[in-house]
Amino acid sequence: MERVRDLSLLPKAHLHLHFTGSMRPATVLELADKYGVRLPETLTDALTSGEPPSLRATDERGWFRFQRLYDAARSCLREPEDIQRLVREAAEEDLKDGSGWLEIQVDPTSYAPRLGGLIPALEVILDAVDSARRDTGLGIRVLVAANRMKHHLDARTLARLAVRYADRGVIGFGLSNDERRGMARDFDRAFAIAREGGLLSAPHGGELSGPASVRDCLDDLEADRIGHGVRAAEDPRLLRRLADRQVTCEVCPASNVALGVYEKAGDVPLRKLFDAGVPLALGADDPLLFGSRLAAQYEIAREHHGFTDAELAELARQSVRGSAAPEAVRAELLAGIDRWLTTPTG
Repeated sequence: MERVRDLSLLPKAHLHLHFTGSMRPATVLELADKYGVRLPETLTDALTSGEPPSLRATDERGWFRFQRLYDAARSCLREPEDIQRLVREAAEEDLKDGSGWLEIQVDPTSYAPRLGGLIPALEVILDAVDSARRDTGLGIRVLVAANRMKHHLDARTLARLAVRYADRGVIGFGLSNDERRGMARDFDRAFAIAREGGLLSAPHGGELSGPASVRDCLDDLEADRIGHGVRAAEDPRLLRRLADRQVTCEVCPASNVALGVYEKAGDVPLRKLFDAGVPLALGADDPLLFGSRLAAQYEIAREHHGFTDAELAELARQSVRGSAAPEAVRAELLAGIDRWLTTPTG
């Protein structure tokens, strides 16, 4: 049997990881017990069994069920020390999977009620990132994301806040939640504020909605990266546009299957996107609910899409190039990828 290289040793950047969704299952259970939070039975069963809950978010009812589980897990985060623990453990998990750079995505308004307000919540998060960076050595930055389900004026407030903290570790501005709700153009001013402040534009698109959602992110929000973007594979002209502009798509294969975007891992159009020249950055999205972390996404590319080690190394390079990592970090990671690829497997 042919030996293959260990994908957990492949240096890579992680550009699509949501804050609450990064938690370890044991941590959620422990915090729920500590604060007397009654979790939904489906979530408790999933966290104790190690099997992700059955989720299909391709209709509004399914998305509501997914969001309910996510909100229940978030409600277990009550104190600054919980935030510190979450970020430290997310960093530890990423390091085990070969990540040398993490951009974690968060909507601080979700934590503001328990952490003293919007500004204190973001400061608690950034302090936790600083501590985790010192303790683990992993480069970590924050992407502040607005919620598509909320008013666009709320998004503008978040964009201004994100720009204000650009020198504290905020590198980008995103737009998350159900992309079938709200038009991208409604958030164009918020993204303009973020871009004018030097932040990356990285909205979600092309997951639950089709290629038009990706086009809207490009046309209305001037996206530098697209969260997911897999549905662009349905439009050859859009694929060429993404490739020509070198817009990175943050593809999360396990998430796509768990949410019912595709029936099975082999259906995710990784190969089509890659062969079209679209830069990709594989991400775990919400491993708490989807059951797999970063290295497992590369395993999917290998096992279900026939990616060779050379192609997997190129995927890792694309994740690094699509990141906001400083040049020195990029150079170190790219050199590590070359070493991984040239290391004998025998």
